[in-house]
Amino acid sequence: MTSLDAAFSALADPTRRAILARLARGETSVMELAKPFDMSLPAVSKHLKVLERAGLISRGREAQWRPCRIEPRALKSIDDWLDHYRRFFDQSLDRLDAYLQKLQAGESVSAGGRAEKSASRTRKARTKDKSHGRTK
Repeated sequence: MTSLDAAFSALADPTRRAILARLARGETSVMELAKPFDMSLPAVSKHLKVLERAGLISRGREAQWRPCRIEPRALKSIDDWLDHYRRFFDQSLDRLDAYLQKLQAGESVSAGGRAEKSASRTRKARTKDKSHGRTK
């Protein structure tokens, strides 16, 4: 499994995404990370191990305190990967927008042309009716 695969696999879980969101505000202890979750401390530790193996966080050891911190380099590699697809979809959507604008411009010309033809037919009919002594 590549590091990118491991990162996406780790991010697939909402609990792990919530942990990362908390760590984005700054490093904290495992105990603090566990507080908002209705799960045991060992379960939170398992989530942290997955995040750590994926390279998304690191854990230190300072006496009794084990701070966790986010690893921005791993998130940068995800962002770089996504950027390729972001550019692709931006360009595709720009082309679609240009095509739709072209179609809409063509419809307004066609609609205007139809209205003009209809008015021309009405004028011709009136002229024809006048020649027969009738007016609409």
